[in-house]
Amino acid sequence: MFDKYLIVDDSLRATADGFAFDARLGYYRGLGLSMVEDLVVTIDDEPVAREAIRFDETGGGAPLTLDEMETNYDRQWNFGAVATISVIASEPLAPGAHSLTLSEKLRVSYLPFPAMNSDAKTLEVAA
Repeated sequence: MFDKYLIVDDSLRATADGFAFDARLGYYRGLGLSMVEDLVVTIDDEPVAREAIRFDETGGGAPLTLDEMETNYDRQWNFGAVATISVIASEPLAPGAHSLTLSEKLRVSYLPFPAMNSDAKTLEVAA
């Protein structure tokens, strides 16, 4: 239902150690970070290793690895809140258009199965 809103338009950017983009939660309520079972990212049809992904819903707080999110019970990703997903890579992204996908696997208390949400966009990295 909210899949087309997961990746924030025009948010893809190169960083000194890879790239980052902004994302929203694909669920109509907030979730504790320990309930985000997985975030899967691909860039230009290349999957990103789980260990290279960092998540920060605080806008300047301490980014967490996905493994650290599993046991974080104090932080929450609220509906509509924009989080930063960073990827550590050997090189920054080159300027230009890149295809980006994000899949969220969420543990929702009243569902007997994980909720899966995905978005795919082509975004530009400024020169």
